[in-house]
Amino acid sequence: MHSVIIATNNRHKLEEIQFALREGIVLKTLQDIGCTEELAEDQRTIEGNSLQKAEYVYKKYNVDVFADDSGLEVEALNGEPGVDSAYYGGPQRSHEDNNNLLQKNLADKANRKARFKTVITLIWKGNIHQFEGVVNGTIIKEGRGTGGFGYDPIFLPDGFSKTLGEMTLEEKNAISARAIAVRKLANFLNTQS
Repeated sequence: MHSVIIATNNRHKLEEIQFALREGIVLKTLQDIGCTEELAEDQRTIEGNSLQKAEYVYKKYNVDVFADDSGLEVEALNGEPGVDSAYYGGPQRSHEDNNNLLQKNLADKANRKARFKTVITLIWKGNIHQFEGVVNGTIIKEGRGTGGFGYDPIFLPDGFSKTLGEMTLEEKNAISARAIAVRKLANFLNTQS
């Protein structure tokens, strides 16, 4: 049994990541180690935000830790919303406002190609490792499904007829950017003693 801190209190992320990890790896949250402060995310890249959060927890609490950052990158919007995905529609972090603004900004665009990107930074025994997951798809005009969160109902992955919002957790975990990055993380952790 080895515990690793996941640098989030987001229950959605915790559930998705725990689902993908093998037995023997125990995830603990920031609350479990008494970390109640909001972690800064002021870098301009997904990789940078992921590293910033992991380094903060590692330096302050001296624990093995991983942090992730994800974003939706839309080709016709030069990669927006990217690192601002959670706040795209304003500081209230409303999924509905984010989706509405994205649809408004894409209204006159023929190209609706997009990708979800997740980068997980693991600090393990003092060494930094980064794992990336990407899933390509298209932003559809009308949301479908109530599963997942965020942009899932309007994101149709390439090669699929269901949006991420219509997929079961098992289906989504087979293809999501976070799941791909988590599998890379899990593969690494499975080789460690």
